Amino acid sequence: MNKLFIFTAFLLLSIAISAQKDTAKVDTTFRFTTIKENKITPVKNQASTGTCWSFSALGFFEAELLRLGKPEVDLSEMFVVRHNYSDKADKYVRMNGKINFAEGGSFYDVIYALKNYGIVPDSLMNGYNYGEDKHRHGELDALTKAYVNVIVSNPNKKLSTAWKAGFEGILDAYLGKIPTEFTVKGKKYNPQTYAQSLGLNMDDYVSLTSFTHHPFYSKFIIEIPDNWRWEESYNLPLDEFKQVFDNAIDKGFTIAWGSDVSEKGFTRNGVGVNPEVKLNNLPGSDQAKWLDISQKDMEEKIYKVKGPQPEVKVTQEIRQQSFDNYQTTDDHGMVIFGTAKDQNNTKYYLVKNSWGTDNKYKGIWYVSESFVMHKTINIIVHKDAVPKEILKKLGIK
Repeated sequence: MNKLFIFTAFLLLSIAISAQKDTAKVDTTFRFTTIKENKITPVKNQASTGTCWSFSALGFFEAELLRLGKPEVDLSEMFVVRHNYSDKADKYVRMNGKINFAEGGSFYDVIYALKNYGIVPDSLMNGYNYGEDKHRHGELDALTKAYVNVIVSNPNKKLSTAWKAGFEGILDAYLGKIPTEFTVKGKKYNPQTYAQSLGLNMDDYVSLTSFTHHPFYSKFIIEIPDNWRWEESYNLPLDEFKQVFDNAIDKGFTIAWGSDVSEKGFTRNGVGVNPEVKLNNLPGSDQAKWLDISQKDMEEKIYKVKGPQPEVKVTQEIRQQSFDNYQTTDDHGMVIFGTAKDQNNTKYYLVKNSWGTDNKYKGIWYVSESFVMHKTINIIVHKDAVPKEILKKLGIK
């Protein structure tokens, strides 16, 4: 009896040790080590809006000012949003409603606003004019879309002289009137002179991408709905596109990053990976996909990624197929500001998001190189961040 008991106990102990060894092989957490980290301004929260393009591009330009040794500033996203709503309404009406009219936009919308309208500090125009303490644009978006659709329907058989004033009135009511003169640190400015005082030249910034349906080393209009201004991007082969990322970070530059985040590999808790196993896309765009999801769904659909795992080996062909098949879509804008590695020496980019700080890394994401090379739509960088030999191929001086 005693011998049987001892044998059984030994057998159970052996099984337990074996199970522990097997479990140890499965690493269920990420451990990151920062390699390079460039300066950025604090994380903001776009909340219930599709205005990531404004938050990310302005965050990028705020980081550019830090790179140049200038004081930290907090620029008004809603100043830019308001001007772009107005411009978009004009174009939508001129195009008889045949272009996209939605809350989304592109990095170029911010560049255009800075060049043509200037900018103001966020403290002068934070956009909270409708009884909320966080951005919530559902009502505003519905109103503006309904308004321009009525105008396009042309019920008077001729556009009235009042339609644009009515539209501007909606924007004033929700986002606030545009400041015309203000004082910062004892000096008077208007939006144009304040933008000039920052010392950034918008002509120094270039948009880059990498697709095969247009010739490399040429410019083309990326065919995405939010590119309603039809701005062009320079097209690079994937290997040179990657060189720009690494050269920029290494030389102290940040990158405005437009990407698809409607992937289960892009978690809500600060990690973005590109698993080899095919995962179905989540519906919707940008942070809106997270807003009405239950806790059960959050756990089952979003927190699946538990640790390092084999990732897609991205090629030019894979990038193109994903874009052509609507598997890579224009979802979200963020700021890449550094690099890191996990415990397996897999490379990640440090990403500043605009979904607030309520996550594991306080608003920062670690996104794998595989994910970035696969899912990037386009980037904005200072031309000095681009290797000189690539600039020469693109004809940029």
